[in-house]
Amino acid sequence: MEVATHLTDKAIRDFKLVQRAIDHGDQKAYAELMKNYRDSLYFMLLKMTNNPHDAEDLTIEAFGKAFKKLHQYTPDYAFSTWLFKIASNNCIDFIRKKKKYTFSIDHGIDDEAGSELALRIAAEDLDPEEELVKKQKIKLMREVVEKLKPHYRTLIELRYFSEFSYEEIAAELNLPLGTVKAQLFRAREFLYQILKNSKEKI
Repeated sequence: MEVATHLTDKAIRDFKLVQRAIDHGDQKAYAELMKNYRDSLYFMLLKMTNNPHDAEDLTIEAFGKAFKKLHQYTPDYAFSTWLFKIASNNCIDFIRKKKKYTFSIDHGIDDEAGSELALRIAAEDLDPEEELVKKQKIKLMREVVEKLKPHYRTLIELRYFSEFSYEEIAAELNLPLGTVKAQLFRAREFLYQILKNSKEKI
């Protein structure tokens, strides 16, 4: 894959990092791409969601999706353009689903005997096959979490399995809120890399 001559110096730098990541599985190249765009991506998503927690989660998701599809990237345009497109599309889907869920809970309660609400909630339920897949995913996720260092494992377990808020984790572990957020971000990076390199697919 040759570098397109119309790319800026920054875009050429990113393209070389993408090549290293694809051709050699270079973890430093992945880390460098994240470092280059993590903050700007986060602030774009924060503007879209107006929610720091959602923006943080969506930032991780965007990198996860982009790295999974990295072989599809072509240097017809800058890597940053491609990455931000993936992130914004993912965010729009997230907002749409969130609004749909909020609508189905907030409306319909006044329906006759609550029948419409009951139907909507029933439609949200997983069928037996989906339920099995969900359980398998949770099982695999727990196995992967076990591979993390104890400190990171505790953070992930509190956040995702016990569903603690950032504030509750900070209180539980007696850590500053900023430290909890930064370390959780790092823990999720480790988690993503373990999943990416796992032979089992989620």
